[in-house]
Amino acid sequence: MKHKYTLLIYTENHIGLLNRISIIFTRHKVNIESLNTSPSMGENIHSFVITIITSRDKAEHLRKLIEKQVEVLKAFIYEENQVIAMGVALFKISTSSICANNILEQLIRSSSARIIAVEPEFIVVEKTGTQDDIKNFLDSLSGFDVREFIQSGRVVVTRPMGKLTDYLRQMSEMEEKD
Repeated sequence: MKHKYTLLIYTENHIGLLNRISIIFTRHKVNIESLNTSPSMGENIHSFVITIITSRDKAEHLRKLIEKQVEVLKAFIYEENQVIAMGVALFKISTSSICANNILEQLIRSSSARIIAVEPEFIVVEKTGTQDDIKNFLDSLSGFDVREFIQSGRVVVTRPMGKLTDYLRQMSEMEEKD
C-alpha cells in the first residue's frame, strides 16, 4: 500500500550530494513529490526534506541507501501524522483582472494570504499553509488573471522530539571512547 512519507536527511554540505541522493530515487523508480534543502540547526549541518509516495518497505530501503552516503549524518522517515508541514506559494496576478470592488482583497484576507508587492501591471500575493491550503487558494483565484504561480518544497518539523540531537550526542560519545 502506497502512502506519503517524508524523509528528513541531515548532511554535511558537499557538492554533488543532492545529485547522488536523487539518483537513488531514480534507480528505484520513486518520484520525488517535494524537495527542500536548507541549512539546519547545527553548524555546518544541512537538511533535506524529501516527500515521496511509496510503500513503507521501499521508503525504508531508500532511507538505508541514503544513509550509506558518506556525507549523510542521519536519515529519518516519517509518516504524515508525524510531521507538521508548511509550504509557501507566490501568485502574480494581473492588475487588469482586479475589479473595482474588493473581491480579491476580501479573498486574500479570508485566506490568510498577504500582498507582498504592488506593481502597475501586477500584484504578488504570498500564501503559506499546507499543500491543500495552497491548492484551495489557487482554485479560488480562478476568476482572476493569475500570470505566475510558484510553490516551495515542504518545510517540516517533526512531532517526535530530539532525535537528531540524541544521535549526534551518541556519535560524539562513541568517538570519544575510540
